[in-house]
Amino acid sequence: MPLNSVNTNVGAMVALQSLNRTSDDLAATQKRISTGFRVADAKDDGAAFAVAERIRGAVSATTSANEQLGGVKGLLDVSNAALENVSSKLIKLQDVAVKLADGTITAEQRGQYQAQAGELTKNIKSFISDASYNGLNILNDPANLGIQVITNGSGTYYNFSGYKALTNIFNSVSAANTWTRGDASSALTATGAIGTAITNTLTQLNNFGSYSNFIDSQINYNKSILDAQQSGLGALIDTDMAKESARLQALQIRQQLGTQALGIANQAPQSLVSLFR
Repeated sequence: MPLNSVNTNVGAMVALQSLNRTSDDLAATQKRISTGFRVADAKDDGAAFAVAERIRGAVSATTSANEQLGGVKGLLDVSNAALENVSSKLIKLQDVAVKLADGTITAEQRGQYQAQAGELTKNIKSFISDASYNGLNILNDPANLGIQVITNGSGTYYNFSGYKALTNIFNSVSAANTWTRGDASSALTATGAIGTAITNTLTQLNNFGSYSNFIDSQINYNKSILDAQQSGLGALIDTDMAKESARLQALQIRQQLGTQALGIANQAPQSLVSLFR
C-alpha cells in the first residue's frame, strides 16, 4: 500500500478507529453515571443482568410477604387488645359476683349489682364483636378459625387458629344480670362461670401472644433478608461513582486528543499537493 496516497489515509483510519473506541467507552461511562448502574440492561452484562433480575424478583416477593405479615400483626394486636379488655371486665365482674354471693345484701342492692353485672357482660360482648381488622374478626367469626399466612417470598405458610370467644367466654357469663346468691357463689369457683371465662381468656391471650411474637420475629427476619439481598444486588450491578467520574474525565481528554489527532491525519494528504506546484 503506498504510504503517500490521496485515496488511502492510513493515519486518519487509525485515528478514527481510536476516536470511535473512545466515544464508545465514553458513552458507556456516561450511561453508568446517569443510571447509577454498572449493569443497567442485558447489553451491559447478560449474565449479571439475569442474576440481578432474579434477585429483584426475590426482593419484591419478600417485601410483599412482609406487607401481608404487617396486616396479620394488626389483626393479632386488635384481638389481643379486645381480650385484654375482656379480662379487665371479667375481673370487675368477679368483684360484683362476690357481692351478689353475699347473703346480707338487700333485694334493692342485689338489683343494683345485677344491673352492674349486666353492663359488664355487654362490654364483654361488644369487645369481642368489635375486634375486627380489615374486615376480619378471629374472635367472633367461625369462618376465620383457621388462618393461613404466607411468611416469605418462597411460599412458606404459618398456620394459627382463631377463637370462638362468644361461645367460650361471653356465653359463660351472659346471664350475670340475673344471678341469684347461689348462681354467683357457683360462678366464683375455679370451674364456675367466671373462673372458666377468665381461664379461657388468659389461655387465648397466651396463644395470641405467641402468634404475635412469631409474626414479629418473621417480619424482622425478612427485613434482614431484604438488607442482604439489596446489598448483594448493589455489589453486583451498582456503579462505583468515584471510579466512573475519574474515568469520565480521562475519556473526555482522550476524546479531545483523538479529535486533534484525526484532524492532523486528515491534513497529511495536503502536503502531497505541494509536489505538483
